[in-house]
Amino acid sequence: MEEFKVRDKTIGAQGHLQIEWGATHMPVLNQIKNRFKKEKPLKGLMLGACLHVTKETAVLVETLMAGGAEVALCGSNPLSTQDEVAAALVEKGVHVFAQRGQTTEEYYWCLNKVLDYKPVITLDDGADLVGTLHSKRTADLPNVKGGTEETTTGVIRLRAMEKAGSLKYPIVAVNDAYTKYLFDNRYGTGQSTIDGVIRATNTLISGKTFVVGGYGWCSRGIAMRAQGMGANVIVTEVKPLRALEAAMNGFRVMPMVEAAPIGDIFVTATGDINVIRKEHIQKMKDGAIIANSGHFNVEISIKDLEALSIAKRKIRPNLEEYTLEDGRKLHLLAEGRLVNLSAAEGHPSEVMDMSFANQALCAEYLAKTTKLPPKVYTVPTDIDENIAELKLKSMGIEIDDLTEEQKKYLAAWEMGTT
Repeated sequence: MEEFKVRDKTIGAQGHLQIEWGATHMPVLNQIKNRFKKEKPLKGLMLGACLHVTKETAVLVETLMAGGAEVALCGSNPLSTQDEVAAALVEKGVHVFAQRGQTTEEYYWCLNKVLDYKPVITLDDGADLVGTLHSKRTADLPNVKGGTEETTTGVIRLRAMEKAGSLKYPIVAVNDAYTKYLFDNRYGTGQSTIDGVIRATNTLISGKTFVVGGYGWCSRGIAMRAQGMGANVIVTEVKPLRALEAAMNGFRVMPMVEAAPIGDIFVTATGDINVIRKEHIQKMKDGAIIANSGHFNVEISIKDLEALSIAKRKIRPNLEEYTLEDGRKLHLLAEGRLVNLSAAEGHPSEVMDMSFANQALCAEYLAKTTKLPPKVYTVPTDIDENIAELKLKSMGIEIDDLTEEQKKYLAAWEMGTT
């Protein structure tokens, strides 16, 4: 079998520096790595991972290998791989199949190369690895003990598989851990999305009307950070409770068709398809900027944008200008792919520290657990709380402990008003 396929295996030196920088800012994962070195909880296991190939992912892979695992890795998005990191991981003995700028065919070729290694545990970001196993590689399913899923979009797909009775092995929804979505999704996506928009455009955020599609945890973070930079933020939603929360948080809430004519910058992060489509594109003002931070490039209807345009040109990296029939120009960032990883570097290492700590500890949990029914599981509470404790410790923060009296009070029902 091929051991790896990366763009340039000679550029690993810069990748090693990037990984070192990431590890410096991931103290929780480093503590887990040190324990894994001693205990080897993953000894002899082949792990197959479909994740964004970044310096933070590299620190996770190093942790898994410290635990005794062998790792095969592919990218979870055609534009998110950091080629120098991929090269450095090859030098560390990882079976890497990833490069930035892949075609769809190349993307799935790499994914299948990972599956050729017959992983016992899968680590996924978007559920493409799981989806391929269940559709094209069913003969390999009996070899898989369990898996993890990193992102909201992937969990949505996996819960649909479970509901349909199609899921054949247990998956731990890392995305649903408190130490993941409250921090990674909100603060990580918020900061990295704004970073991606600015790197692609160098536009001023302050004073702009900034339209956020959705108000899940990722969108909350985007709206919060855009507001913090001086934007006038509009939120569009389909769920009444989320729309109400956005309104109570001080954002204007309206349908996308009403936001389209007044928005300057549009960012989607819903996990659904065609959030921005023909009827919205037709109403957008000249010069509008359109981007997506959802996992797949389906939230903006590129098909509709292409159909309504008479010309297209690349203005700068990750920025394409579409000219409509009436002369209006709209600007699409990063081909509609997740702008925070395609046009920037993704989430900061400090927040990925907790997310990938969940990945490492859930892989250990699956390795040690007897066979689970094929369902989507939440991260065990003790893992979630342990990660929070480790993060607080790394930040030099101490908290109170319950007294025996307080524990007794919380465990009883008799005492009320005195």
